[in-house]
Amino acid sequence: MRGIIFAILAGACITLQGVANARISQDIGTWQAATITQFTGFILALVILLFARDARKQGFRQVKPLYLFGGAFAAIIIFSEVTAIRNIGVTFTISALLIAQLFLTFVIDSRGWFGVVKQKMRLPQFIGIGLMIAGVIILKL
Repeated sequence: MRGIIFAILAGACITLQGVANARISQDIGTWQAATITQFTGFILALVILLFARDARKQGFRQVKPLYLFGGAFAAIIIFSEVTAIRNIGVTFTISALLIAQLFLTFVIDSRGWFGVVKQKMRLPQFIGIGLMIAGVIILKL
């Protein structure tokens, strides 16, 4: 249950962030909006880290260097999402974003990439992705 609550919170924040970034980018530019978003996110994460006091500094040495650049994807995410929102609107952007996420997680799970436990994908998973795509097409009509 806790995981579902955090997933819903994350989904709401992704949407709110996309809308806020689109508004900021209209006034100052897309990359400027991405910079502000990254900076404010860094500050918030740092404050939470300082109060949480659960940091395991020795853990950084155990992380593969490639994974330490995961946050850099956020700049591409922000630019792409802001550009999409301005071109196709919030609803269609978030719908397409979710389908892209599901498709990639489907591939990652089925192939066992990045050290995740390999999952066998069955007909219900294929039907679910198909229904989501059909829903987005209907939404756009």
